[in-house]
Amino acid sequence: MKRIAGKFSKLAVIASLFAQGAVAHDAVLHAHTDIAQGDGRVPAFYSWSRPVPGHEGRMVAMEALESSLSLSQAGSAYRILYTSKDGVDGEDIVAVSGAVFLPKGKAPDGGWPVIAWAHGTVGMADVCAPSLAGRSARDNAYLNTWLKEGYAIVATDYQGLGTPGPHPYVNARPQAYSVLDSIRAAQRGFPVLSPKTVIVGQSQGGQAAVAAAAYAPTYAPELDIRGTVATGTPYKFGQSLQVGPVGGKVDPKAAKAADPTIYYMFYGLLMAQQTQPDLKGADIISPEALPLFEQAKSVCNTRLEADIRGAMLTRDTTFRAQAYNAAMSPVLTKLEYPLLKFKSPLFLGIGGKDAEVPSSAQLALAKDACSEGSIVVTKLYPELSHSGAVNGSLPDSLPFVKAAFEGNPIMAQCPK
Repeated sequence: MKRIAGKFSKLAVIASLFAQGAVAHDAVLHAHTDIAQGDGRVPAFYSWSRPVPGHEGRMVAMEALESSLSLSQAGSAYRILYTSKDGVDGEDIVAVSGAVFLPKGKAPDGGWPVIAWAHGTVGMADVCAPSLAGRSARDNAYLNTWLKEGYAIVATDYQGLGTPGPHPYVNARPQAYSVLDSIRAAQRGFPVLSPKTVIVGQSQGGQAAVAAAAYAPTYAPELDIRGTVATGTPYKFGQSLQVGPVGGKVDPKAAKAADPTIYYMFYGLLMAQQTQPDLKGADIISPEALPLFEQAKSVCNTRLEADIRGAMLTRDTTFRAQAYNAAMSPVLTKLEYPLLKFKSPLFLGIGGKDAEVPSSAQLALAKDACSEGSIVVTKLYPELSHSGAVNGSLPDSLPFVKAAFEGNPIMAQCPK
């Protein structure tokens, strides 16, 4: 039997799950390829056509990750495919891809503590999945820091990224399920992992991390989640995924400048089309912007952002405001957190110069979670941007995570 890194093999892991009685029955995947939502152009690994375990959170396959896609502080790295419950319909079993990174050296007694990483926006197309496309220099530096501290990383791609079926972008429940089932599958498949877990995410992943913490008590109550770290975390999408003045204010300079955040709104509209197939881009997007909306289905966010800047698109020149807001209205409730009373502490790192998720929205999340009785550690970094808050928050988030793993008391720091 072929061995991976001298220890694990795909067949050995799957065989061990069956031997332990972890699989009650087989299921057939229900996700269908949808080119209009970015499906395809990926290796065969991502398209599992055989029966799968009939439960969520089970490992389906794994393989060694190419060195170019690994992390410099990882002792070994794997691409994984696991089962999750479809967070959109709440019933079907789907396959979700991701990656696992193990630290260098020997695992401590009890196994490597787990950082469950939820990535930020990369796009809607399967080819954008981080386990296939790789990660930004920012994220590589961030994840390497956690590995160097002795934490293993379990990194989901999210439902519909890499694997067949549309990616339900910023839909809270499927993202939460993807994160929680990646933890379940990895801890079953890798004996060197500890049950102790902290969920960490940025931007879209900040939302996924907070949503996972919210859904965990009912969806995955057996998981030992010690805390959550989120940066650039969206909140109250009705204020961000809309066209027109937010809060009754308009910045005249911003209204005339190219708005790179338009790509988030393109992805939001694609997500809305998943449940409203009659929505037509041509009825909502201006003729000059429509080609870039069509491009959003197949290219990743960095390319799309550059093209939006090059075309000097603004929200006013891109969208028919009334039509866009009407299209988004039915899905906005699906993007919010089901509750704000968390069982374990929450760290929120907020960039004061965040131009993508306003610091006011993130502070509102902190205040509302505090008012619900959650233990929230709020850190505002006045000079940091949306991206800068990721690594810039490490001096505060590292000790938070250490205390969470060790079970030490964490005092709330709520906004005034």
